[in-house]
Amino acid sequence: MDAPLPLPVQRAMHKLGADISLARRRRHFTQASLAERMGASLSTVRRIEKGDARVPIHFIARALHVFGEIQALENLLDSAHDDIGLTLMDARLPKRVRTKPGTSGAL
Repeated sequence: MDAPLPLPVQRAMHKLGADISLARRRRHFTQASLAERMGASLSTVRRIEKGDARVPIHFIARALHVFGEIQALENLLDSAHDDIGLTLMDARLPKRVRTKPGTSGAL
């Protein structure tokens, strides 16, 4: 049995679904035409727009691609901008770097 989704995850999924629905309607796509463009079923599009977290992520990626927004997925957790990860990594850096005996230390 799966653990229940945390409330922030539920909210994010519902917002994403609503945003996809809005993007679709702004482009004057029906749910059926979006499904066809995505290579998905109509029920999949309906589930995405309802914020169903059980929809595989590749369908969300396909919807983003149809809307010309796939870079949003690519940049979700860009490691170069992962402030928490970079801070944790920097906290583990040595205070000083010493050369090993018998090495020059120069590049």
